[in-house]
Amino acid sequence: MSRIGKEPIPVPADVKIDIKGQKISVSGSKGKLEREVLPELQISMKEQDIIVENRDNSKRTNAFRGMTRSLINNMVIGVHEGFKKVLIVEGVGYKVNMSGKMLTLNVGFSNPVEFPVPEGVDINVDGTNKIVVESIDKDLLGLTAAKIRQIRKPEPYKGKGIRYEDEHIVRKVGKAGAA
Repeated sequence: MSRIGKEPIPVPADVKIDIKGQKISVSGSKGKLEREVLPELQISMKEQDIIVENRDNSKRTNAFRGMTRSLINNMVIGVHEGFKKVLIVEGVGYKVNMSGKMLTLNVGFSNPVEFPVPEGVDINVDGTNKIVVESIDKDLLGLTAAKIRQIRKPEPYKGKGIRYEDEHIVRKVGKAGAA
């Protein structure tokens, strides 16, 4: 039995929930998100909590119950507070610029890399080496941050590349000198 799926989702006072059949929409001060859930699950409101329940008792339904509860919880947190990831660009001569809806990365290639900012994501650049990615949709935020990091992954010898702020790069020892 899913332990996460059993827990109710607390809803803050300024967040509005609208449940129509298998579709849930969550709106708050930051924006609005919608999601459709599986027909095997039932979503209901009890006072200021959202409850996710199984319609049958199969193992598959139980697994999806916990996942659905987590997704809905992320929607509630997203429209209330929002999510944020910080990326650090490390390397000599590596820099980042933001112009309109285009992120320009100079990360050691012969030409700068242009990254178009997707709809629903805000990107800010602090200085020349810090990228702050913000969104109300946690899935979209993680995907966008991963795509930016993919442009130049950190390498293990000098640590050059694009990494998450809380990511630790395990360094390798370089080649030993000939004796």
